[in-house]
Amino acid sequence: MDPLRQLRLVRRHWWIVLVTLMVSLGVTALVTVRAQPRYLATVTYFVTTPSQGVSDAYQGGLFLQQRVKSYEQLLTSDRLARSVVADNQLGLTAEQVRGRISTSTETGTVLLRASVVDTDQTRALRVTEAVSAKFVELVKQVETRPDGSAGPIKIEVISGPGVTPSPVSPQPVRNVLIGTLIGLLAGVGLAILRGIADLRVRDGASLRRVTDSPLLGEIPLDNDARTAPLIIGVAAASARAEAIRKLRTNLRFVDADEPARVIAITSALQGEGKTTLSCNLAITLAEAGWRVLLVDADLRRSKVGDYLGIDSAVGLTDVLVGDVPVGDVVQRWGDKSLLVLPAGSAPPNPSELLGSKAMADLLLALRESADIVIIDTAPLLAVTDGVVVAVQADGALLISQHGRTARTQVAAAARALNAVSVRLLGCVLNMAKLAKAEAYQYEAYQVLSSSLPVDRATAGRHAEQTAADEPVDNAEELTRLSR
Repeated sequence: MDPLRQLRLVRRHWWIVLVTLMVSLGVTALVTVRAQPRYLATVTYFVTTPSQGVSDAYQGGLFLQQRVKSYEQLLTSDRLARSVVADNQLGLTAEQVRGRISTSTETGTVLLRASVVDTDQTRALRVTEAVSAKFVELVKQVETRPDGSAGPIKIEVISGPGVTPSPVSPQPVRNVLIGTLIGLLAGVGLAILRGIADLRVRDGASLRRVTDSPLLGEIPLDNDARTAPLIIGVAAASARAEAIRKLRTNLRFVDADEPARVIAITSALQGEGKTTLSCNLAITLAEAGWRVLLVDADLRRSKVGDYLGIDSAVGLTDVLVGDVPVGDVVQRWGDKSLLVLPAGSAPPNPSELLGSKAMADLLLALRESADIVIIDTAPLLAVTDGVVVAVQADGALLISQHGRTARTQVAAAARALNAVSVRLLGCVLNMAKLAKAEAYQYEAYQVLSSSLPVDRATAGRHAEQTAADEPVDNAEELTRLSR
């Protein structure tokens, strides 16, 4: 993984780094507060030998350094600890005394330092004094020759015993620095792991790779879309509206040699915004002067009528079963060249109805009645309705919601279309996060509309008013549009 992607993952999951850092600092503070203060007592020895014992100075130095290493083991031996406990009332066992003693040497010298750490300052000093005295006696015993004469080694105390006036641990500043470093490293690692394990679609590049199709658009997230899903009124000047217009342009030129006139719009899962996008794409196409027919083929959960504010009690289902002619149920929306065929009543067998010969004949007739037919279909992974409709269209447009749909789900939806040789025109990333630079660039050139906001109810009243002011025979309108 390249460093740039790692940086993006850390930036995306910044809250993980923050939480981990706070937890690390909290644990560090708790451990520091609850830790008992410890004091350090030290004593330093100088190991030497009379000149008459060793003739060569260099060999004598090596000899002493080897002896110093041996004395380190002697300082932490059970023999010394037992001797200290036997002759001093310290309130400690031999094992406890031994555990408090540590040694160190300076490379290339014959200096030996013994250290004692204890929670009691006075006891630390007493143990060090006892260890110092017993160590000197023990060395003399070890180095005494068989004839009773003194050995070639002499131990002298050159520093101490002494104890620090303040505790050597805990050290709050050092602990905070270590806790901060651990928290940052752990947070960054967790953020990267979280990003690697996150299989959801979060950018257009990954969506394009998963579907193996062109990325035709990235529709930015618009919080106002919940209450005003259509890009009319003030919403027509939003960044979301401009992104849909770009999608309109890309869709019209995705294949100039074989343009798609009947387009099925679908998604992998429910709730990814395919119906809203279908309505808005139809509106933008109509605004550009195209004769557009929007068909609500999601017979299980039809929403086109709700968004556009039109009556959807009678529609596609009734046409397919032969109850009404298509011209009697197609409705014109607003003052644009946009016709809408609502879903109608909910059938018991949507898949069979959408895959019937009546549906194929209807699409053939609608193809001749409009420049572009937009079909809103059901999600691909939920039911088979979307695939059945997409097979009969010129191509399909796959919608995926940013941060919601998993890459495996998108791949499964693309495979479902490829399995029946559906022409996948491209993919769209919906509710994407707009980069600050892009948002600023758009706002810098934004031209605010003077229209008032129009919500769903206003859109419905607008459609009803148009129908009342200018009655339209839908059958004749379809015939006229086909010319």
